[in-house]
Amino acid sequence: MQTSPDLSNPRFRWVIVVAAALLLGIAMGTLVNGLSAFVIPLEIHFGWSRAEVSAINSLGLIGIALGGIVMGFLADRIATRTICLIGAASLAAALLLAARAEALWQFYTLFFAAGFLGGGALFAPVIALVGGWFTASRGLAIGIASAGQGLGQGLVPFVAGHLIEVTGWANAFTLLGAFAGLTLLPLSLLMVPPPAQAAAAAAQKGAAPLLSPKLVLPALSIAVLGCCTGMAVPLMHLVPLIQGVCGVGAEAGGPLLIMLGAAVLGRVFFGRLADIIGPVQAWMAATSWQTALMLGFVFLGTMQGFWLFAPLYGFGYGGVMTGVLITVGTLTPPARRASATGIVLAFGWAGHALGGWQGGFVFDLTGGYFWTYANAVIAGLINLLIVGTIWLALRRRAQAGA
Repeated sequence: MQTSPDLSNPRFRWVIVVAAALLLGIAMGTLVNGLSAFVIPLEIHFGWSRAEVSAINSLGLIGIALGGIVMGFLADRIATRTICLIGAASLAAALLLAARAEALWQFYTLFFAAGFLGGGALFAPVIALVGGWFTASRGLAIGIASAGQGLGQGLVPFVAGHLIEVTGWANAFTLLGAFAGLTLLPLSLLMVPPPAQAAAAAAQKGAAPLLSPKLVLPALSIAVLGCCTGMAVPLMHLVPLIQGVCGVGAEAGGPLLIMLGAAVLGRVFFGRLADIIGPVQAWMAATSWQTALMLGFVFLGTMQGFWLFAPLYGFGYGGVMTGVLITVGTLTPPARRASATGIVLAFGWAGHALGGWQGGFVFDLTGGYFWTYANAVIAGLINLLIVGTIWLALRRRAQAGA
């Protein structure tokens, strides 16, 4: 009895991609910025500060960072499907328990655990698995899988905002937890490994990175820390920014939704671009776009302005994570791809945690969001400097070997 499908039907590779996109959309959409819709409701209900509430999300992202390292190493050794099932059950349970939480430490504990066991199991291992199914069009495949995450990051806060208005924040957590359990567990069962010949072909294609992993991993990790610190600010604080500027409620999630809808297209576009011009160059193009437009949000004063600007920013933002994921897969040995992805993304999630927290902290300190977004631009410039240095090093190494 076969445990995985025969590669003689190549279309099954795309079933894996679609299943991965759905899985990442639901799980990471909930953990990365799904709590943005809960910021003001939890503030009002419990009387906590913006920084204290933002830290719930930040601790979840720290959990993803640490869990991604552990689960990445495990995914190089045991079945990804098993790891995903653990992650799906953990995330659903944490959301259901959050509906009954009454103290800040309980939210911190639940979302750290959801990140460590849920997000850590449902990102780096899944992305590494998708890459292992492809010898050609790997960038496009990872871009599509990553696009699912982007769509989820728009839909989850949008749906959660309306659930909160209709049922209250506690019932919204219950409904999200039930939905996560009913969808993520079946999707996890589809996370099967490629047949041996496909895995060998994928390994052959990426068997000789131009730079030593001892240099690449630290450089990529610091670069990702910068880009994710920047991108976390609109993800976590765009909805509260719009609510404060425009005096609206759940409809503030609309621009975030369309921003992340545009990011879906951006993830696919920059994934395909990486296949054409190279992953590092595609990453540089996307992160330049994101950094150049970041500060524009604080100069908007109407809902119409947010609706028009959000998708323009979102298209470039969407390509950043695609560039990161493909670059890591290209510059690290195939046998260590899941663990390397977990290590680099640990810094990415730490950046998300830092960006989301500093957004609330600086808002409390200054009474506005200007310096929150300005700090995000500075983090993006640091990322560009490091990625540009990596590109120059790769170019010189390639020229020396020519």
